[in-house]
Amino acid sequence: MSTTRGECKLVGGKLVGVTLTIANMQIESSRLDGDFFISTNDDDIVLIKAIEQCIDGLTLPLDTAILVHTIAQVIGAHSEAQLVGAHAQSIASAVLRAARDNADDIDTHSSDIDIRIGTGTKPSAAQHFEHDICTPCSANPRDCQQFTIQAESQLSSSGKYAPVLSLRWESLNPLVIHDVPRSPAAQMALDEILAEKVADGTLPAMLRVWEWQSSAVIIGRFQSLHNEVNLEEAKREGITVVRRVTGGGAMFVEPNNTITYSLYAPLSFVEGMDVAQSYRLCDEWLVAALRELGMNVGFSSMNDLASEQGKIGGAAQRRFAGKGGGPGAVLHHVTLAYDIDAGKMGRVLRVSKEKLSDKAVKSVAKRVDPMRSQTGMSRNAIIDHLLAFLVEHLSQAQTATVPHAVANQAHELATQSFSKDAWLQCIV
Repeated sequence: MSTTRGECKLVGGKLVGVTLTIANMQIESSRLDGDFFISTNDDDIVLIKAIEQCIDGLTLPLDTAILVHTIAQVIGAHSEAQLVGAHAQSIASAVLRAARDNADDIDTHSSDIDIRIGTGTKPSAAQHFEHDICTPCSANPRDCQQFTIQAESQLSSSGKYAPVLSLRWESLNPLVIHDVPRSPAAQMALDEILAEKVADGTLPAMLRVWEWQSSAVIIGRFQSLHNEVNLEEAKREGITVVRRVTGGGAMFVEPNNTITYSLYAPLSFVEGMDVAQSYRLCDEWLVAALRELGMNVGFSSMNDLASEQGKIGGAAQRRFAGKGGGPGAVLHHVTLAYDIDAGKMGRVLRVSKEKLSDKAVKSVAKRVDPMRSQTGMSRNAIIDHLLAFLVEHLSQAQTATVPHAVANQAHELATQSFSKDAWLQCIV
């Protein structure tokens, strides 16, 4: 019996990892992980389990066409869940890369599947990616077609940038919260509770700026703990590792080195939009506010924000179904790098060569360009500007605090769930 791993990253897309346990030329078990997203109002792990089940039991050598078709059928059968940043071809490629080490005569005539959008086997409608998710992006963000500004703007009579937010934002008018410092587990729990309460209609739309009590690594919902984090180094540095409820990649944070916000909005806010469009809408205000500071900010991929000097942050998103006739909710959160200790981040996070395969950099230490060097402002001054922007441009937006009862619920949930190994190690 042997255990092997294969990885595949879409050009401009997300990493897919597959770990196989193989005995006697048969796949006994599989585990799918990665920094992709699943957009659904239901249990997001159901699709993952279904894909794993269709891989389990397969006999080597594998036939590429049959494997892709089988995975595509499973994805198509779960029409309520949209896989974003990966598709049947990339999953199959990761399976083949893991399996080829276990059989000299494996069918590899098409194992190097051409998964660039526009070439190779065309994904089915159920697998289809929006154009701006997977179009290859130049190493220089200024040359990238995705490096665009979605927020409308105009020059005022004084010649200064004057943002114009969409009608959806003007009608949302969220409560604006600059939260108190919280533990990593409490942050994860509070995000889920606030999203659920907006989904149920018991709380209005909110936008919360986080503060951290301690350093943390936050891994995405579908990421492999041991493949993403050097746990020994994290323990040595006194860094807490937690898992969030949204997909995407790992984040490294220390108090005062990042700026994180969460938006909790009714699903009607993103109604009629595909996933990529909803990301741009949710970050529309942020792009506009940062442009007021003189930063030429845009989108370098579906969920990454960048300036001409490089990536400054990333976003993740999840949908929540409403209970008891509630409106449902979208949770959208963003972390911007302010002044990160890149050396420490590089020691704590594990970044595979496959993940960096379509990036212009060769190490994690160079992937994020801190906002401090681009604005010349203190972190608190940037946050103050962001909060003032919302209140100024949204006529009915009001500042608020997290209700004590909700904070107590979050503390309890953090203790019972988000700080437990059962949640953190659900994908090891």
